[in-house]
Amino acid sequence: MTSRIPRDSRLRLVRPRPLAATPRATDQRRPRRPAPRPPEGTPAPAELAKMARSQLADAARVARWADAALRPGRARAADGRATLSDATAAQAAAELGLTPAQVRADWDTARLAGLIEVHGDSARPGWRLRAWNRDDSAVLRGWVALFDAWSLAHPEPAGPEPAAVAEVVSAMPQVLSFLQLSAGPVPVAQLLDLLDQRVTELRTERCEIPYGPRPEPVEPPADAPLAPLLDWALHALASVGALTCGAGQATLTPLGSWAVWVKLEQICVAAQSPAGNIEASAEDMLRGCAQLRPNAARAEYRAWLAARPVGSAVTQLIGAARGEDALLRGLAFDVLRLVGAPAEPDVRATLDEPTLRPYALLWLAEHDGTDPEDAHEVLTRDEATWLWVDTAAAVADHGEAPMLVRHLESAVQATVPALLDEVRAVGHPRTVQVLVALAAAHPDPALAKAVRRAAFQVHTGGS
Repeated sequence: MTSRIPRDSRLRLVRPRPLAATPRATDQRRPRRPAPRPPEGTPAPAELAKMARSQLADAARVARWADAALRPGRARAADGRATLSDATAAQAAAELGLTPAQVRADWDTARLAGLIEVHGDSARPGWRLRAWNRDDSAVLRGWVALFDAWSLAHPEPAGPEPAAVAEVVSAMPQVLSFLQLSAGPVPVAQLLDLLDQRVTELRTERCEIPYGPRPEPVEPPADAPLAPLLDWALHALASVGALTCGAGQATLTPLGSWAVWVKLEQICVAAQSPAGNIEASAEDMLRGCAQLRPNAARAEYRAWLAARPVGSAVTQLIGAARGEDALLRGLAFDVLRLVGAPAEPDVRATLDEPTLRPYALLWLAEHDGTDPEDAHEVLTRDEATWLWVDTAAAVADHGEAPMLVRHLESAVQATVPALLDEVRAVGHPRTVQVLVALAAAHPDPALAKAVRRAAFQVHTGGS
């Protein structure tokens, strides 16, 4: 067979990669929204990062101690819920000159900020800790993660029903927005009035009469006083460095003001979903984006992600990746790259699935700091070949013949005969269809004949 294949059957050695750009992208240009600028007086990102490093210095110290003293993966949790064991807390306290209570508090802060990642009953340094001294954006993302988790950073008061606490947590974004717009101290009494109005609105929305059969009415719980809950919320936000309280007033810190502005911008982006996919499922959103150019698709991805909880978004994206459409598989992992660290546990959990393993390995390598051009080195030869076939299936289904011919150059094998031998052996379910499409698309008769013969052999199980 090899003697009948022309000289140009030698392939360039380039890295295998899933289909990132859409095959039939149409030119759907839209007026470019100017890059948003933070409010006047907001410190530069480098200064904000310096503030965040200062705020998280104790947490970073405990995280580094765990990395050095316990080695990655050996900081044991007592109950599988990320709580340090008594022995580990005592060891850290003795070596750092802290009390066990301080160690536990700093550990919890490090965990909420992504400096420590807990998996089952063990922990390891998070990617943000590795980038702590060189990447201001990683530091700011870590602090925003802590800001988002403010209600977990400070114990809630004893007494109020969990429903009342949840109402206050849901209402606080409006209170914070008012503080941000005020750009200065605001009396706590005024914030209490605003909180009361927002909680009332939430209760009214919840009590709207739905269509269809209705359950028996439930006696609503007695209204909890909001003043203690507002006091708790303000002190919790102060504990993470988002605001200051004193003399009956509350004021956002520069970090807090910037974070609230970032959240408002995310809401604006979600409200301006470029192609109208914001409410679609992950699969439908990816199909809608398949016709967009890369920049427009990324804007759509960000809008879709901003409109839903991270956990739900990641679950939907991985579900879409498990489908039969290889194009959606590659696009789903592109969106997961925008999610970043919060998606890591779910991506890692797919390593045992042959269909998703190559995509997950590339994602994890890039997430751990490997240059995307070198990430393919984590794949075995079989995994790289499987990914080549899967990407070829996406091109065959959604692309054009010349693109499928060009896809030959991305194979890791040096020659077409070697590629065909390994493609036949790897066992991808779309192998026959891919080879038939490639044979039909390739302009060289001898090479096309060899590819058709390989497709026939896979189909019949011959050699």
